[in-house]
Amino acid sequence: NHRSILQVTKIMVVEDEQDLAQLLVDYLHHNQFETCQIGDGAEVLDAVAQFKPDLILLDLMLPNVDGLEICKTLRKDSQIPIIITTAKVEEIDRLLGLELGADDYICKPYSPREVVARIKTVLRRCQTSPQQTFSSSYLQLDENRLCVKMNDTELPLTLVEFRLLQTLSSSPGRIFNRDQLMTQIYHDQRVVNDRTIDSHVTKLRKKLASTGHDLIHSVYGAGYKFEDNSF
Repeated sequence: NHRSILQVTKIMVVEDEQDLAQLLVDYLHHNQFETCQIGDGAEVLDAVAQFKPDLILLDLMLPNVDGLEICKTLRKDSQIPIIITTAKVEEIDRLLGLELGADDYICKPYSPREVVARIKTVLRRCQTSPQQTFSSSYLQLDENRLCVKMNDTELPLTLVEFRLLQTLSSSPGRIFNRDQLMTQIYHDQRVVNDRTIDSHVTKLRKKLASTGHDLIHSVYGAGYKFEDNSF
């Protein structure tokens, strides 16, 4: 049996709604995941050190220490995949701009099946080999760590910025319209207005420009393209 020789994947469920947490834990067990459930934000960091999860499902609204603070603290010295859950769909755009470094976001109410599907997607993405990342003579995309290395400078990116750069750089010279970029960036098919995309592009361009390279270009009335001038 192929599964039996694999190490069991450990998921930490950080959720203070006990019924919802238990539903998720039961569903994860059914899908052969090992779990640890925490309901108090103040206990999360110690539990992470002991349990050593492969992925954390992190609710924002927690007693004592909220999910935002936990995510920021974890990201200082850890790249454990984190999926944030929130009850407010309009909150996600704000979260994406906070440079939290989360790997995905899920809105409540959600089905346990959707959560498991997202967990598997994030784990797959984090376990992919480096050959799936784009690289040129001066630009390297590291999907596992959500960063871009330009010459010898490493730039941390948000998940949205990384997906943007990954999409545009996958076809240098090709013009992507905003709808195409939205589809690649927001995997939950949320409706996002054009200005949100433009805002993310602006932030990404500013980060890339700090290394002296202007790689993403606006095409008036059409969208954006990546121009790799190293060739």
